[in-house]
Amino acid sequence: MSAKIVSFEPATGAALWEGEIGSADAEVAAARQGWAAWAARPVTYRIETLRRFANVVRSRHEAFADLIARETGKPLWEARTEVDTVIAKVDISVTAYSDRTGQRRVEQAMGGRLAVRHKPHGVLAVLGPYNFPAHLPNGHIVPALIAGNAVVFKPSEKTPATGAFLIDCYREAGVPEACVRLLIGGPDEGRALSAHPDIDGLLFTGSARTGIALNRQFAERPEKILALEMGGNNPIVVFDTPDLYSAAVLVVQSAFTSAGQRCTAGRRLIVDQKLYDPLMTEIDRLAGRLIFGEPHSDPQPFMGPVIDNDAADMLQESFLSLLTRGGKPVRYLERPMDDRPFLSPAIIDMTDAADRPDVELFGPILQVSRADSFDAAIREANATRYGLSATLISQNPALYDQFWANIRAGIINWNRPTNGASSAAPFGGIGWSGNHRPSAYYAADYCAYPVVSSEVDQARASIGIGLRDG
Repeated sequence: MSAKIVSFEPATGAALWEGEIGSADAEVAAARQGWAAWAARPVTYRIETLRRFANVVRSRHEAFADLIARETGKPLWEARTEVDTVIAKVDISVTAYSDRTGQRRVEQAMGGRLAVRHKPHGVLAVLGPYNFPAHLPNGHIVPALIAGNAVVFKPSEKTPATGAFLIDCYREAGVPEACVRLLIGGPDEGRALSAHPDIDGLLFTGSARTGIALNRQFAERPEKILALEMGGNNPIVVFDTPDLYSAAVLVVQSAFTSAGQRCTAGRRLIVDQKLYDPLMTEIDRLAGRLIFGEPHSDPQPFMGPVIDNDAADMLQESFLSLLTRGGKPVRYLERPMDDRPFLSPAIIDMTDAADRPDVELFGPILQVSRADSFDAAIREANATRYGLSATLISQNPALYDQFWANIRAGIINWNRPTNGASSAAPFGGIGWSGNHRPSAYYAADYCAYPVVSSEVDQARASIGIGLRDG
């Protein structure tokens, strides 16, 4: 009997889906056999195929959103927005392909020309995360297919049903089966795929620990493209702002949307000492009003559970660890049901802690520290190996100029949440947040490579110096 993988609903514990564990060898071989024919198609053909994919997803919108909500535990309203981003990705990728990797020609002397075109890499592996199991892998797959690559996609073992649904939509739209392959499995299958000698590159979204391991693995394979989109220990700095309610809303949105399971989630709040008491009163009051519950609950919750009980256990242990380091709880992390991964929003003041661990706690935990100057706030914001997202909440433009110039991050916002990045812009970070291969609009850059050609219609050549008379 073949081994199987089972997906469970975080909110209920019910089995949702099961499928047979696949073979990296078989999936890569199929993609290797099929990609050349896809690459030989005109780009207009590939684009129209992906436009049909968008229409397929649009026609299955509610079923897709329902599946995402059940498999991740996120509220139905949020799952619907994820499906919207899957659809929108096609038009964005078409524009990005033309803008970032379009053909260019420069006329040269004597009828010559310099041409710049782009070629696909070949077979690209995509490893997807569980927090946005459709949107984030789709953000790699669509531009890869438009560029002419074949894709082998391994979804997270925690959200395989969403991955299978996504692949069905590509195939229903007419993407050849050989060009978009699904590999069901766990960490072993992921390692087999990333190490496979017949892939031409790997596009990864996930944790820094896994990304760093992949970076080491690919260090001796410079011929393979590697794009890493990892996590963040993202700061929110609040200084010189009179509207404390709006500031509190931005902090809560940053820290607790998706139950904190976003790589761009606000992890650390750094606040002007003078604003600390009134701001924390507003944040605590607002956090206490947040509804967390099952994805289909009525009224709709602000956030659902974290992905599974193991994640909930780890977050509880991490909160206790922060307490033992000297953190002072503003709002405790509560777990109303021991056998379900529901967690309440938690806030802890780490100003006087013995040390502040530089880790990404992937859940609804916000760490707070006070600063007595803006320079000190910037130093604290930069006290991380990560560098994905950062936000300043202030009504002082001069402070934003200073913040933008000095913060180490790939996404720097002003009076906006740390999360909610646009797919129409590059998305990526520095340090432990990525390897300088931003995704979203810039995904086109790593899905094809430039080829430069010096061309002339008729060969005319001579050597004007260095020849003996003859």
